[in-house]
Amino acid sequence: MTSSSAPAPSALTPLVPGSSAAPRVALLAGGLSHERDVSIRSGRRVAEALRSAGVEVSLHDVDADLVPALTELAPDLVWPLLHGASGEDGSVRDVVQLLGLRLLGTGPRASRVAWSKPIAKTVVSRAGIVTPEFVTLPQSLFRELGAGRVLDAIVGRLGLPVVVKPSRGGSALGVSVVRSADELPRAMVECFAYGGTALIERAVDGVEVAVSVVDLGDGPVALPPIEIVTDGPYDYDARYNPGRVEYFAPARLAPETRAAVEDVAITAHRALGLARLSRADLIIDEDGVVHFLEVNVTPGMTETSLLPQAAEAAGHNLGALYRALVEASLAAEPTGLAGVGAL
Repeated sequence: MTSSSAPAPSALTPLVPGSSAAPRVALLAGGLSHERDVSIRSGRRVAEALRSAGVEVSLHDVDADLVPALTELAPDLVWPLLHGASGEDGSVRDVVQLLGLRLLGTGPRASRVAWSKPIAKTVVSRAGIVTPEFVTLPQSLFRELGAGRVLDAIVGRLGLPVVVKPSRGGSALGVSVVRSADELPRAMVECFAYGGTALIERAVDGVEVAVSVVDLGDGPVALPPIEIVTDGPYDYDARYNPGRVEYFAPARLAPETRAAVEDVAITAHRALGLARLSRADLIIDEDGVVHFLEVNVTPGMTETSLLPQAAEAAGHNLGALYRALVEASLAAEPTGLAGVGAL
């Protein structure tokens, strides 16, 4: 990690654990998505940090043993660290609540909204956030209408360059930047390898930043923005293998621009009904306009992930911060399937 300056003061102060009883937390990691390996790495890193802060941790894969394990263990809290469909589309979170257990993080309904990039972009745009113009098209439509005609219409409407990505998914899997019309068919094929519906949005050139948001009980607070600089695409390999990307933590932004990106991340977090933690991916164009790309309800927690970098840039110990998230979740009013926490 490259730091452009000393960590800026943060409004976030992690709680000091006040009880002698160690919380019992079940971490969920793994699953069967394309991002399984990243999820496992996130789970191990969070488990290590929580144990260093005195939390009793168990780590579970998402398989046939999960429900009996959670039923027998009856943990105080379940923290999903799953990436990809079942982990972020709300389904595993639904099962956790069906078992009568408490979740750390966003509930199933709001997870489903955030997991769908087109829906999330629509929701945040209604909250006044700028997001690149886009269309969402299923693979079946290309077969029915003829791929050539549809692709011509896309270029005619959005122009070039465009970004093609699965409408649901993470870690930049299936994402392509298309700068000429003849690159578009291949980009669509690569996208459909990871999902049946494509989101095609107008590409925005500018400074790419990620802003993580945490809520320790007093409302969402933005961690320092992380600036992402790479010579090539910020793809799966670049994200999770050190050396291909240069990070600036905090981002090299003027104070007013930093305030603007933090405001966008917090506004998106609130508009989408997210809880405890999230990460918004943004681009600042040459005119200083902040564009919302997507939001993650389960940010990566690996050694190269952006939320841990942001927390450390703010001067926080990861174990203390993660325990503070646990304690804030346990201190909140319990919610059931019909309550606010189900959102």
